[in-house]
Amino acid sequence: MAKRIFDVIFSITTLLLSGWVIIICWSCAAIDTKSNGLFIQKRIGQFGKSFNIYKLKSMKKVNGVKTISRFGNFIRKTKIDELPQLLNVLLGQMSVVGPRPDVPGYYDKLEGSDRKILELKPGLTSPATLKYAHEEALLAQQKNPLYYNDTIIFPDKVKLNLHYCHTHTFLGDLKIIWETAMYLLRKSQ
Repeated sequence: MAKRIFDVIFSITTLLLSGWVIIICWSCAAIDTKSNGLFIQKRIGQFGKSFNIYKLKSMKKVNGVKTISRFGNFIRKTKIDELPQLLNVLLGQMSVVGPRPDVPGYYDKLEGSDRKILELKPGLTSPATLKYAHEEALLAQQKNPLYYNDTIIFPDKVKLNLHYCHTHTFLGDLKIIWETAMYLLRKSQ
């Protein structure tokens, strides 16, 4: 219950402080991608239930091929594209800290004791998020990125998320939030 109260206070406060950034970037994303500016995708949430995650759109079609735009690269680098997920937190679909929600075919396919991860609400950040903050660059270096993700990264994320599931505390969550904020500050410089 305390985690939910913290999530609501954190998401409302952060939305109030960053709402103007979201609105400006949403407008820029809409112009840049010639769309509504929002990226909505099914993700797997608590207890394996799917929900729609909200992000700012960072990709556009160029000659029929989807590519990350220059503005999209900026909002991805700064993680501004993730700010609309505060609505997911406010709606109770996500938490501030917890395993990142994945597309269908990963967490919903876990078996045995690994399914313990599904007892948690997915989060904006986690120890696995911090470890794999450069996941896109890491995957871009691989000959077969999907294979590398499925055999190396995803199993390690499961291990990290199970450890979080068994050991998380409120103070531990505050530490993860702090580490995430410090990472974002360093990255934006």
